[in-house]
Amino acid sequence: MKRVHIPSRYLIVVLMFISTSVCYIERVGFSIAYTVAADAAGVNQSSKGAILSTFYYGYVLSQIPGGWAAQKIGGRRVLLLSFVLWSSTCALVPLDPNRITILVIARLLVGISQGFIFPSIHNVLAQWVPPHERSRSVSLTTSGMYLGAALGMLLIPSVVKFRGPQSVFIAEAALGAVWSILWFKYASDPPRSDHPKAIAAGYGESLLPVKVKSSVNKSSSIPWKKIVVSLPVWAIVVNNFTFHYALYVLMNWLPTYFELGLQLSLQDMGSSKMIPYLNMFFFSNIGGVIADHLITRKILSVTKTRKILNTVGFVVASFALMAIPMFRTAGGAIFCSSVALGFLALGRAGFAVNHMDVAPRYAGIVMGVSNTAGTLAGIVGVDFTGRLLEAAKNANLDLSNPRSWDSVFFIPGIFCILSSVVFLVFATGERIFD
Repeated sequence: MKRVHIPSRYLIVVLMFISTSVCYIERVGFSIAYTVAADAAGVNQSSKGAILSTFYYGYVLSQIPGGWAAQKIGGRRVLLLSFVLWSSTCALVPLDPNRITILVIARLLVGISQGFIFPSIHNVLAQWVPPHERSRSVSLTTSGMYLGAALGMLLIPSVVKFRGPQSVFIAEAALGAVWSILWFKYASDPPRSDHPKAIAAGYGESLLPVKVKSSVNKSSSIPWKKIVVSLPVWAIVVNNFTFHYALYVLMNWLPTYFELGLQLSLQDMGSSKMIPYLNMFFFSNIGGVIADHLITRKILSVTKTRKILNTVGFVVASFALMAIPMFRTAGGAIFCSSVALGFLALGRAGFAVNHMDVAPRYAGIVMGVSNTAGTLAGIVGVDFTGRLLEAAKNANLDLSNPRSWDSVFFIPGIFCILSSVVFLVFATGERIFD
C-alpha cells in the first residue's frame, strides 16, 4: 500500500489551527466558569468586567515582545513555550471569586503567555506558506479560534454543571499539555525554499516569501520607525482593534446577555449557543478561499481583494451588531450575533492576512503591533461594557430591559463603519518592507 505524503506545511497549519482552538476554549471556558462562580458569590457586574478584562492586560504586554522573540529565536520555539506556561498556570490556579489577588495574578500570567501565540503563528506562516496559499492558511489557522469558542460554548456549561467550575481549568490545562507534546514531536523549522508554486501561480517578485535563513532573521535590524509611521500598517491596526472589540465584547458578555438580558439558561439553550462561533469558523475559511481565488486567477489585485472583503465584512457586521437588542428572542439574538461574527470573520481575509502582504519578513513583528491594539480593545471593551451595564442598573434600568444593552452593541457597530473607511483609504496589498 502506497504511503500518502502530507506536505510539512499542511501539518504545521493544522497544528496551529488546533492551537488557536485550544486557546479559545480556554478563554470562553474561563468566562463561563467564572461567571457562574461570581454570580453564586454575589459579585456585581462592574467587578466581573474588571476580572474578565484582566487577561487582556497581560495579553497586551506580550504582543510586541512576542513578535520580537519569534523574530529572534523562531516562532516554533516561542509557541511551545507559550503553551507550556499558560497550561501550567491553569492547572495550578483555584477558581475562587473571593480570592481576587490570586485570580488577577493568574489571569495576568495566562494573558502574558497567550500573548506570544499569534505573533509566533504569523512568523511561522510567513516562513512556511507561499503567497498563493496565504489567505486560506491564515483563515484556517485563525478560524480555530471560532471553532474553539463554539466548542467552549457547547461543552463548558455542562462541564460546569456536572463537575463544577474548577474542573474547567483542569480540562483546559490537559488540552494545552497534549497540544504541546504534538507540537514538540511534529513541528520543525522550514527548509530553504523559493516556493516555486508561488512563481507558477503568477506572483511577482515583490510578493515572494523571504528565503528562510535563520542567521538573517536573527541578526537583521527591525525597521521599527518605518513600521510605526506606516499608514498601511495603521489601517491594519485600526481594523484589528475594531474586530477584537466586537469579538471580545460578544465573547465575554453574550452569556450574560442570554442569562440576564433574555432570561435564558445557557444550559437549556443546547447547541444553539455555539452557532455564532461556528458561523465565524465557516465564514473565515470561505473568505480565505475567495481571496486566494481572486488573487491567484488575477481577477482582482491583492489590494482590491483585501479592501473588498474587509469592507463587506465590517459593514454587514455593523448593522447586525446594532440590531441585536432589537430582538427579544433567543433565535433573533443568535441570528444577529451569528451574522455579526460571521462577517467579521470574513473581513479577516482583508486586514488579518495583510500583515504578510506588506511585511512578509517582519510578519510576526507587525502582527505583534497590530494585536497589541486588538488586545487593548479587550481591555477597554470588556471592562467598559461592565461599567455601562452597572450604570444602567444605577439608572434603575433592569438588565432584562433592552435599553440597558443598546450602547453595548451600538458602539462596536459604529467602530466597524469607521474602521472599514480607514482600510479603504490607507490599506495596500503591496510589499512595503524589504
